[in-house]
Amino acid sequence: MNGFFFEWAQYRRLAAAGAYHEQGILARRQSGHSVTTDKGEISMTDAVTRILLLEDDTPLRERFARILADWPGGELVGACATLEEALAFLMQHPVDLLMTDLNLPDGHGIEAIRLLRTRYPDADAMVISVLADDETVLAAIEAGAVGYLLKDADSIELVEAIESLRAGHSPISSSIARILVRRMSTPAASEPGPALTPRETEILRGIAKGFTYAELAEMLHISRHTVPVHIKNIYRKLAANNRSEAVYEASKRGLIRL
Repeated sequence: MNGFFFEWAQYRRLAAAGAYHEQGILARRQSGHSVTTDKGEISMTDAVTRILLLEDDTPLRERFARILADWPGGELVGACATLEEALAFLMQHPVDLLMTDLNLPDGHGIEAIRLLRTRYPDADAMVISVLADDETVLAAIEAGAVGYLLKDADSIELVEAIESLRAGHSPISSSIARILVRRMSTPAASEPGPALTPRETEILRGIAKGFTYAELAEMLHISRHTVPVHIKNIYRKLAANNRSEAVYEASKRGLIRL
């Protein structure tokens, strides 16, 4: 059965305890009462975490759904098999937590994370994936993921990770942590930026040596009024606001030697 929810009848059976039937739990939550299930009493004054699951592998999707159905703090509001389904769901329904795979048959889970951050800024995104290469991990975190687990996590680890995430922490697998530490210890390469013209490079060297605009104009046989135009272009290309920043950035990029 296609649609936003994985085989909805199966989800209903997983929620057979009663507290997780969508209409019932919403009514109880709005009334502020508590409900008693085989998992104990749940206070509806405490916000239940609305979870959207995005996983294309059916056995894994059902396994995660069972784990979430046994967690009193959460409500699985949707389980999608494709990126298209998840994006459509996020456009129509608010969620508190997106649990997503990354490598999907019709796209990348990062797109769902980006939409989540745009539509529901207070929501959290947690990646559950087999992908653990540097670029994928960093791209997911830059997109807004605040948790990253590998798919070998067991049910206890998964629930603990969700609770930690909702408490304001960032649960990540140890191998993912090593990637982040390794990347943080490696200096980022400077962006090349727009190239300076030969004339701009000459003027920049003069600036570094402390020459005035008038002296630069005389040395380069150009109008004194032309020098500020070149200076403005240099600042723009180097993303600098003053002479010191321009000289520093140019030196860092290897454009001049001090």
